[in-house]
Amino acid sequence: MAIRLLVTGGTFDKEYDLINGKLYFNDTNVNEILERGRNTTEVHVRTLMMVDSLEMTDEDRDLIVSQCIKCDEDKIIITHGTDTMVQTALQIQKENIDKTIVLTGAMIPYTFGSSDGLYNMGSAMAFVQTLPVGVYIAMNGRYFKAAEVQKNRKTGYFESI
Repeated sequence: MAIRLLVTGGTFDKEYDLINGKLYFNDTNVNEILERGRNTTEVHVRTLMMVDSLEMTDEDRDLIVSQCIKCDEDKIIITHGTDTMVQTALQIQKENIDKTIVLTGAMIPYTFGSSDGLYNMGSAMAFVQTLPVGVYIAMNGRYFKAAEVQKNRKTGYFESI
Protein backbone atom coordinates (compact mmCIF):
# COMPACT_ATOMS: atom_id res chain seq x y z
CA MET A 1 0.00 0.00 0.00
CA ALA A 2 1.69 3.18 -1.19
CA ILE A 3 0.96 6.63 0.15
CA ARG A 4 0.94 9.77 -2.01
CA LEU A 5 2.48 12.71 -0.19
CA LEU A 6 1.69 16.11 -1.70
CA VAL A 7 3.91 19.00 -0.59
CA THR A 8 2.47 22.53 -0.61
CA GLY A 9 4.91 24.40 1.65
CA GLY A 10 3.82 26.00 4.90
CA THR A 11 5.93 26.37 8.02
CA PHE A 12 6.88 22.70 7.63
CA ASP A 13 9.30 23.65 4.86
CA LYS A 14 10.41 27.15 5.84
CA GLU A 15 14.07 28.04 6.30
CA TYR A 16 15.56 30.96 8.22
CA ASP A 17 17.63 33.60 6.41
CA LEU A 18 20.31 34.62 8.92
CA ILE A 19 21.18 37.80 7.02
CA ASN A 20 17.69 39.21 6.48
CA GLY A 21 16.06 37.60 9.51
CA LYS A 22 13.17 36.26 7.43
CA LEU A 23 11.67 32.87 6.71
CA TYR A 24 11.78 31.60 3.14
CA PHE A 25 11.34 28.43 1.06
CA ASN A 26 14.22 26.51 -0.46
CA ASP A 27 13.21 22.86 -0.90
CA THR A 28 10.96 20.46 0.94
CA ASN A 29 12.18 18.74 4.10
CA VAL A 30 9.73 15.86 3.68
CA ASN A 31 12.25 13.30 2.43
CA GLU A 32 14.60 14.03 5.33
CA ILE A 33 11.68 13.82 7.76
CA LEU A 34 10.66 10.41 6.42
CA GLU A 35 14.28 9.20 6.58
CA ARG A 36 14.82 10.57 10.08
CA GLY A 37 11.59 8.94 11.21
CA ARG A 38 12.88 5.61 9.83
CA ASN A 39 9.84 5.25 7.59
CA THR A 40 9.48 1.88 5.86
CA THR A 41 6.17 2.54 4.09
CA GLU A 42 6.25 3.19 0.34
CA VAL A 43 5.69 6.92 -0.12
CA HIS A 44 5.51 8.78 -3.45
CA VAL A 45 6.37 12.44 -2.82
CA ARG A 46 5.28 15.19 -5.20
CA THR A 47 5.92 18.88 -4.59
CA LEU A 48 2.98 20.91 -5.91
CA MET A 49 4.07 24.31 -4.60
CA MET A 50 6.07 25.98 -1.84
CA VAL A 51 3.83 28.71 -0.44
CA ASP A 52 2.73 30.10 2.87
CA SER A 53 -0.90 29.05 3.28
CA LEU A 54 -1.92 32.69 3.78
CA GLU A 55 -0.74 33.28 0.21
CA MET A 56 -2.44 30.18 -1.23
CA THR A 57 -4.91 30.99 -4.01
CA ASP A 58 -8.11 29.30 -5.17
CA GLU A 59 -6.11 28.04 -8.17
CA ASP A 60 -3.57 26.47 -5.78
CA ARG A 61 -6.39 24.70 -3.94
CA ASP A 62 -7.88 23.54 -7.26
CA LEU A 63 -4.49 22.00 -8.11
CA ILE A 64 -4.40 20.19 -4.76
CA VAL A 65 -7.91 18.82 -5.30
CA SER A 66 -7.14 17.71 -8.86
CA GLN A 67 -3.99 15.91 -7.70
CA CYS A 68 -5.99 14.10 -5.01
CA ILE A 69 -8.47 12.96 -7.66
CA LYS A 70 -5.87 12.01 -10.30
CA CYS A 71 -3.30 10.11 -8.25
CA ASP A 72 -3.45 6.31 -8.20
CA GLU A 73 -2.98 6.02 -4.45
CA ASP A 74 -6.04 5.93 -2.21
CA LYS A 75 -4.12 7.21 0.82
CA ILE A 76 -2.87 10.79 0.61
CA ILE A 77 -0.99 13.08 2.99
CA ILE A 78 -0.79 16.80 2.24
CA THR A 79 1.74 19.02 3.99
CA HIS A 80 0.15 22.43 4.36
CA GLY A 81 0.48 25.69 6.27
CA THR A 82 -1.69 25.74 9.37
CA ASP A 83 -3.37 29.11 8.83
CA THR A 84 -5.66 27.95 5.98
CA MET A 85 -5.37 24.18 6.36
CA VAL A 86 -9.03 23.83 7.33
CA GLN A 87 -10.15 25.85 4.28
CA THR A 88 -8.24 23.52 1.95
CA ALA A 89 -9.50 20.42 3.75
CA LEU A 90 -13.10 21.60 3.32
CA GLN A 91 -12.57 22.28 -0.38
CA ILE A 92 -11.20 18.75 -0.85
CA GLN A 93 -14.10 17.30 1.15
CA LYS A 94 -16.65 18.95 -1.18
CA GLU A 95 -15.41 16.72 -4.00
CA ASN A 96 -16.38 13.49 -2.18
CA ILE A 97 -13.17 11.75 -3.23
CA ASP A 98 -13.19 8.05 -2.36
CA LYS A 99 -9.79 8.17 -0.61
CA THR A 100 -8.35 8.77 2.83
CA ILE A 101 -6.76 12.23 2.83
CA VAL A 102 -4.85 13.68 5.78
CA LEU A 103 -3.51 17.23 5.94
CA THR A 104 -0.71 18.01 8.38
CA GLY A 105 1.72 20.80 9.08
CA ALA A 106 3.92 22.39 11.70
CA MET A 107 3.84 25.43 13.93
CA ILE A 108 7.64 25.60 14.02
CA PRO A 109 9.84 25.06 10.93
CA TYR A 110 11.41 21.59 10.77
CA THR A 111 14.89 23.09 10.32
CA PHE A 112 14.66 24.78 13.73
CA GLY A 113 15.22 21.39 15.42
CA SER A 114 12.44 21.86 17.97
CA SER A 115 9.70 21.51 15.36
CA ASP A 116 6.51 19.59 15.83
CA GLY A 117 6.75 18.63 12.14
CA LEU A 118 8.39 15.24 12.66
CA TYR A 119 5.77 14.25 15.22
CA ASN A 120 2.90 15.51 13.06
CA MET A 121 4.21 13.64 10.01
CA GLY A 122 4.46 10.42 12.01
CA SER A 123 0.91 10.88 13.21
CA ALA A 124 -0.31 11.59 9.67
CA MET A 125 1.45 8.46 8.39
CA ALA A 126 -0.35 6.33 10.98
CA PHE A 127 -3.74 8.01 10.56
CA VAL A 128 -3.78 7.81 6.74
CA GLN A 129 -3.25 4.05 6.97
CA THR A 130 -5.93 3.41 9.58
CA LEU A 131 -8.76 5.93 9.14
CA PRO A 132 -11.68 5.27 6.79
CA VAL A 133 -12.25 7.21 3.59
CA GLY A 134 -12.60 10.94 4.33
CA VAL A 135 -10.67 14.16 4.80
CA TYR A 136 -8.85 14.77 8.06
CA ILE A 137 -6.36 17.07 9.75
CA ALA A 138 -3.60 15.53 11.87
CA MET A 139 -1.95 17.88 14.34
CA ASN A 140 -0.59 17.54 17.88
CA GLY A 141 -1.08 13.76 18.03
CA ARG A 142 -4.78 13.97 17.19
CA TYR A 143 -6.89 13.69 14.09
CA PHE A 144 -9.97 15.72 13.29
CA LYS A 145 -12.60 15.44 10.58
CA ALA A 146 -12.28 18.36 8.18
CA ALA A 147 -15.64 19.90 9.09
CA GLU A 148 -15.12 19.49 12.84
CA VAL A 149 -11.87 21.35 13.50
CA GLN A 150 -10.47 24.84 13.87
CA LYS A 151 -7.10 26.33 14.66
CA ASN A 152 -7.18 28.16 17.97
CA ARG A 153 -5.13 31.24 17.16
CA LYS A 154 -4.63 32.07 20.84
CA THR A 155 -3.12 28.71 21.83
CA GLY A 156 -1.66 27.56 18.48
CA TYR A 157 -3.40 24.20 18.77
CA PHE A 158 -6.09 22.61 16.62
CA GLU A 159 -9.32 21.74 18.43
CA SER A 160 -12.68 20.15 17.79
CA ILE A 161 -15.68 22.35 17.07
